[in-house]
Amino acid sequence: MVKHIVLWKLKDAQRANAAGVAASLRSWFKSLIGVVDGLTAIEVGVNYKSGDYDLCLIADFRSREAEAAYQTHPEHLKIKELVHQVISGRSAFDYEYIA
Repeated sequence: MVKHIVLWKLKDAQRANAAGVAASLRSWFKSLIGVVDGLTAIEVGVNYKSGDYDLCLIADFRSREAEAAYQTHPEHLKIKELVHQVISGRSAFDYEYIA
């Protein structure tokens, strides 16, 4: 299994509504389950402590190939465009999870 973790910093104008932004993103990203082959779970959360990032996405994939295909999937790219309208920074981390 592959874990794809993304941290986002919201634009200043969006920070007061971080919970609302997260709810929208959560809905959009969850709609990809069953659409993107190999995507098995996805969640979006709000950082409740101070820090460099406001939101986090964690996505689970069956394989590296599935995660790579997700990156260029047309439905993911539509959501990515919307995300870039509300963020000012991003960091990502991917790893293979072995239980």
